[in-house]
Amino acid sequence: MEKKRQTTKKKTTAKKKVTKMTSEKWISSYMDYVLEEEMIPKSVYKFAKENKSTEEEFYQYFGSLEAIQKEIWNQFYVKSIQLMAVSPEVDSFSSRDKMLTFFYTFFEMLTANRSYVLFMLNRNESTLKNLEQLKGLRKNIKDFSKGLIADDNAEKNIKLLQKNKTVFSEGAWLQTMFLLKFWMDDNSPQFEKTDVAIEKSVNTIFDVFDNTPLEGILDFGKFLFKEKMA
Repeated sequence: MEKKRQTTKKKTTAKKKVTKMTSEKWISSYMDYVLEEEMIPKSVYKFAKENKSTEEEFYQYFGSLEAIQKEIWNQFYVKSIQLMAVSPEVDSFSSRDKMLTFFYTFFEMLTANRSYVLFMLNRNESTLKNLEQLKGLRKNIKDFSKGLIADDNAEKNIKLLQKNKTVFSEGAWLQTMFLLKFWMDDNSPQFEKTDVAIEKSVNTIFDVFDNTPLEGILDFGKFLFKEKMA
């Protein structure tokens, strides 16, 4: 009889055992869930249960499911910066080339996760609701671009030649939004047209701030017109 009680106790203990999760595991599981179920989890409770975990464990890392969505975009940014840092020559790049390298790397990251990104950005009829998840990314990209302009300004002794960091960072974010929409609609092999759009848009925004905008803007405008007509 005593032996039977011990066996029952072991089974009960086994049922209470939960999977040890990390921030990375939660993110990976969330993305897998969205792709496999073609919907977002209904609640933290159900999502945690799917992972043989608990709400308590989930809240150690994220305050809500919306927080996971935002962190995924933050990670796209962070991993892009980390990949750039692998190449030591990037440090010697001009601000223009650093911005180009960032966007090329960032959109390669998005392409590797294209199904998830497209689902999440098309999930609601309201564009504003879909863009809520990009708040952290917006801050990261604005800070990144401000850093580039700060480096450029440090090399200019005449204050009138220095660029406005706030205006430039807003422009960089608008550029990101434009490129994101372009990439989402791009059906070219290996998203070659997005690469062209990145090059032309980055060159244009830097030309504007270098006070030599006309040729770059006309070239970029011709590219957009050609794409629209195609």
